[in-house]
Amino acid sequence: MHTAIVTGVSRGLGAALAAALLERDFAVLGVGRGSHPRLTGERYRFARFDLADAAGVDETLGPELSALANAKPTSVCLLNNAATAGPVGTLGRLAAGEIASSLAVNLAAVVALTNLFCRVFADPALPRRVINVSSGAAQTALAGESVYCVAKAGMEMLTKALAVEQQAPGFRAIAVRPGVIDTDMQVFARSQSKDVLPSVELFQGFHRDGRLVAPDVVAAKIVGRLVEDDVEHGRTYSYQEL
Repeated sequence: MHTAIVTGVSRGLGAALAAALLERDFAVLGVGRGSHPRLTGERYRFARFDLADAAGVDETLGPELSALANAKPTSVCLLNNAATAGPVGTLGRLAAGEIASSLAVNLAAVVALTNLFCRVFADPALPRRVINVSSGAAQTALAGESVYCVAKAGMEMLTKALAVEQQAPGFRAIAVRPGVIDTDMQVFARSQSKDVLPSVELFQGFHRDGRLVAPDVVAAKIVGRLVEDDVEHGRTYSYQEL
C-alpha cells in the first residue's frame, strides 16, 4: 500500500493533505500535538508528538516509522508540513527561548525526522519521497518574520542536500511554496500591529484582495502533482506550477 507521513495534521494544510491522501487510498501516519476530527479510518494512524522536542524524534517516532516499514509499503512519502508562525518581531526584540522553540519546530525537527526517515526506509528499491512545505519567505525576507524566513530557507537547503546525498533512482526530495492559504497562520499574521510585524500590510492585503486559497484546494494540487506525479529531484516548486 502507498504510505505517507504528514506532520501538523491538527488543522490547516496538514489536515487537508492527510485527508486528500486518505481519499486516494494511502495509508497515512499523522504526526503532531493533535489530530483533526475528519481524519479517521483503519488506514489512518496518529502519533502524538510535539515537534518543539526535536531531540526526541528518534525515540518517539522511530517505532512508528519502523512499524510502517515492517508493513512493506509500495512507496512511502514524508510531508514535512508542520510549522509555527511565531515569534514575530524584529531582531533585537525577541526572546532567545522563543527563537529556539520556533527553529526546533520549523527546522530542527524537520531535519531530524528526515534523517530518521532515511535511516528507516533505507531500501534503495523502495520508491521514497520527501516533500518539504516551504514558503516564499525562504527567498524574500519579511520584516518581523526573520526566524520563520530563516527556517524556510533552511528547509530548501535540506531539499538540495538530500538531492546530492540520496542517489537511488526511486528517491526524490522536493520543496513546495504553496502560496497564500486561508489558515490560522494568516489570521495570526494579519492581526499583529505594524510595530511588531512591519510587514503586516502584506498579509492584510492577501485577505482584503481575496487571494487566500482554501487548504483543501492546495492539498489536492500538492498530492496530485507532487506526491503521485513525476518530480525533479532537489527542485522547489511554486503554487503556480501545481
